[in-house]
Amino acid sequence: MRNLITIVSMMVLVGTEVFAVAIASGWALAGLLDLGDRVGHILMGLFSLVAAWVMVQLWRRATSIEPIRSPARASR
Repeated sequence: MRNLITIVSMMVLVGTEVFAVAIASGWALAGLLDLGDRVGHILMGLFSLVAAWVMVQLWRRATSIEPIRSPARASR
């Protein structure tokens, strides 16, 4: 249970940062290149998809290092 709490806490912290960067990047590129609101929203969506992929990869790596379930005990 402790590993699950650690992983979920880390995912919340990193997820907030990753999605904030994705949305801010889409907004900044659209504003900087004067692309308009619609393109800005599309860029935010695309970058959010990349952020979701990053979060899935982080979940896979974190659960491989900190297993959520304990391994089955060998019978003696």
